[in-house]
Amino acid sequence: MEVLTNAEMQRADQLSIAAGTPGFKLMLSAGQAVAEAANALVEEGPILIVAGPGNNGGDGFVAAAELAAQGREVSVILMCERDQLQGDAASAARGWKHPVLPFNPQAIGRPALIIDALFGAGLSRPVEGEAREMIEAINANGAPVLAVDLPSGINGTSAAVLGVAVNATETVTFFRKKPAHLLLPGRMHCGRVRLADIGIEAPVLDEIRPQVFENDPDFWGAAFPVPRIDGHKYARGHVLAVSGDAAATGAARLAARGALRAGAGLVTLATPRDALAINASALTAVMVRPVDTAIEFGELLGDQRYNTCMIGPGAGIGDRTCDLVHTALSAQRHLVLDADALTSFAANPERLFESIKTSQDNAVVLTPHEGEFPRLFSDLSNKHPGRSKLERVRAAAERSGAVVLLKGPDTTIAAPDGRATIAANAPPWLATAGAGDVLAGIIAGLLAQGVPAFEAASIGVWMHGEAASEAGPGLIAEDLTETLPAVHRRIYNALGVEY
Repeated sequence: MEVLTNAEMQRADQLSIAAGTPGFKLMLSAGQAVAEAANALVEEGPILIVAGPGNNGGDGFVAAAELAAQGREVSVILMCERDQLQGDAASAARGWKHPVLPFNPQAIGRPALIIDALFGAGLSRPVEGEAREMIEAINANGAPVLAVDLPSGINGTSAAVLGVAVNATETVTFFRKKPAHLLLPGRMHCGRVRLADIGIEAPVLDEIRPQVFENDPDFWGAAFPVPRIDGHKYARGHVLAVSGDAAATGAARLAARGALRAGAGLVTLATPRDALAINASALTAVMVRPVDTAIEFGELLGDQRYNTCMIGPGAGIGDRTCDLVHTALSAQRHLVLDADALTSFAANPERLFESIKTSQDNAVVLTPHEGEFPRLFSDLSNKHPGRSKLERVRAAAERSGAVVLLKGPDTTIAAPDGRATIAANAPPWLATAGAGDVLAGIIAGLLAQGVPAFEAASIGVWMHGEAASEAGPGLIAEDLTETLPAVHRRIYNALGVEY
C-alpha cells in the first residue's frame, strides 16, 4: 500500500474536499474512527482526551462527543482557550457540550485510557514548555494511550522525535500510513497501527502519484517468480557467488544457500584455490569453481548462463574485490554488492558509481547496513536528525545509479527513479551474524530468475523478515534458509497459487 508524506496527505485532503467532501465530514469520520479504536482498546472506565489547537485536536473533540453519546465517561484537556480554535476544529469543539479541563499535567488523573490528540503529523519544531510537560506526564501515567494520526512529538515524514514524544499503545491513522508509522524512531512510539477509512477515495492517488510503499506482497506480488510447470533449472538463472580465502568462507556459503532457496536454478561458488577443499566439503547442491584472479573470474563469466553475480560476503577488502566488481559490471551481469564489496570502494565510491552507470545492465543492488552506508555516502549519514532514512536512501540510489537497500529494523529500499519501499516485518532476533549474507543471496536468487532489481530487493527483504519470524527467537543465520520454504508457501497462498 502507498505511504504518504505529510505534504501528500495534505494534498489528498485538499483533493477530496475539492471533489465535494466537506473537510468537517472528514473530521467527523476521523473522530468516529478514534472512538471506535478507543472502545476496542479499553471497554470500560474513564477516558481522557488531550486535545491540541489544530485539526488533531478537532478529531479528539469529535471522538469525545461520540464516546460520551455511547455512555462512556469522558473528559477533555485543551491546550488553548476554546475560543482560539479555528475552522473545522472550532466546529468540532462546539459539538462537545461539556467544560474542558485546564492544560495542566495534574488534570490527567487516573483514566483507563488517554487519547493523544495534541499534535498532528506535521509537527516541525521541538516540543517545549507546557506541551513537553504534558507529554512527559502522559508517558509517566501508566494508562494505555491511543494516538490520533501519530503520537505527538513525531514528524510524520521524517519519523524524527522532536524533543519528546508520546509512547502510544496504539495509533489510529487515516487513509494511508505515513513514513513515521514504519521508520524508526517514530515507529517505536506508535504501538499497533490501525488504518481507518474516512471517506477519501483512492483515485486521489492518481494525481498525487506517491512513490513510497509499504513492503509487502500487495506491492510486489505480481513480480514474484512462480515456477512454470514446464520450466527447468536453466530457465531459473545461475548465480555466481564469490568466496573469501580459507579463513573467511562461511559468509559466501550462507549467501549461496540463500540464492538457491530463493529459487535460483543453479548456484556456483567462485572460490580461491586455498579455500576450494573447505568449500567443496561443506557444500552439496552449490557447485564450486577455482578462481583466484579477476582475469579467471572474467573467463568464467564467458559462460553466458551465469546471469547474476554476488560479491561481498567474506570476499575480502581491497583491490582484488574491486576488480571482481568491475569485471562483473563489464560483463553486464545482474549484481548484488554487499559487505566487503562496498567497503572496498570506501576510498573512491565515485569509481563504483561510474562503473555502475556505464554498465549496460541496470540490475545492480547495493545492500549496506548503517555502518557501511557512510563509507559510500559520507554526506548522507544518519547523524542529521532532520534527514530521514527514506530521504538518505533515495538520494543514495539517485547518486549511485543502483538500487540501494539500507538494512535495519526498518529496512528501506530505493531505486534511482525515486520509488521506495519500507519494511516493517523484521523481528528483533534477525539482528544476528550472517543474516545479511543470506539476504544478499536471496536477492541474487530473485535477480537470477528475472525479477527487476527494485522488486527483487523488496521481495528479498520481506522474505528475509518472514523467514526470521518463522524460525523464532534464538535464530542463527543458518536457520533462515531452512525456513524459506514456509515463506514461499505463504506467498503462494497470498497470490492464490496452487502448490
